[in-house]
Amino acid sequence: MKKKIKLLVLSMVLALGLSACGGSAATDSAWNESKAEMSTSAAAPETMYDSEMGFSDGTSMEVTEEASGSQTTALTDRKLIKTVDMSVETKEYDNLLAAVENKVKSLGGYIENMETYNGSAYSSYRSSRNANMTLRIPQESLDAFLEEISAISNVVRHSENVDDVTLQYVDLSSHKEVLLAEQERLLELIEQADTIEDIITLENRLSDIRYQIESMESQLRTYDNKVTYSTVYLYIDEVKELTPVKEETVWERITGGFAESIDDIVYDITEAFIWFVVNIPYLLIWAVVIIVVVLVLKKIKKRTIRMKKQEAALTKENEGQGKNE
Repeated sequence: MKKKIKLLVLSMVLALGLSACGGSAATDSAWNESKAEMSTSAAAPETMYDSEMGFSDGTSMEVTEEASGSQTTALTDRKLIKTVDMSVETKEYDNLLAAVENKVKSLGGYIENMETYNGSAYSSYRSSRNANMTLRIPQESLDAFLEEISAISNVVRHSENVDDVTLQYVDLSSHKEVLLAEQERLLELIEQADTIEDIITLENRLSDIRYQIESMESQLRTYDNKVTYSTVYLYIDEVKELTPVKEETVWERITGGFAESIDDIVYDITEAFIWFVVNIPYLLIWAVVIIVVVLVLKKIKKRTIRMKKQEAALTKENEGQGKNE
């Protein structure tokens, strides 16, 4: 019995190696030794593995048929991951942001990430508000969502990408089925094992198989989520004037430029007045400092002039006394 179990373990290791497109040199050597031992053995195990037919009880053949059927089904239902990148602008920032959130919720999607910037003021500079959002929209509702956003905002940039992961999905599913079949056979062999050494060997292999199955199931769930929910990267920018979506005529450029210049002048005057009012305390302090400095300088200047006059008068008096002598 112990000999049969060892032969089965070696046979199953080779089966996994063939399903994964190649095995290690150690496995090939073990297989060759097992074949030589099998040729000299009088009795064969109840369940044997053949590289073409699989297990003698038909397990591998059944898995192959199921995997083939799953491949056909998956190829007819392609796994497409859609990603959309959009930049839009609006004059009504709050209304657009609320409309996007309500639309995502009504379609059964969700907001995966959202960053908003509410603007700031520094000196005479003031920046507009914007939002950067990562949205997950059900694939069947993606077109309706994009049409809605285009209708209530001005789209300045729009790009779409489709990634077909059908083959990767089918390969993972097929490999998972093979591992599940091997897991069942290992469980059967563990029940039949007679020694602790055989049980430990089989359980180690079983743990490795289960780890691979869990990893593949995680990848398949990730694929399913990305296929079911398309990803939309939406950037919203608040502007005073919308960017023209078509080329303007000469007259439109002149009138638009003139109006923009008037708006800039009004804006600059307004900002200058605001700056003046805001900085009145600082201006008063500087005015007092300047007045004090001017008064001190005037006082020093008067004193200097008076001293020069006194020196001049004294010099003149000395010269007059010298002449009298």
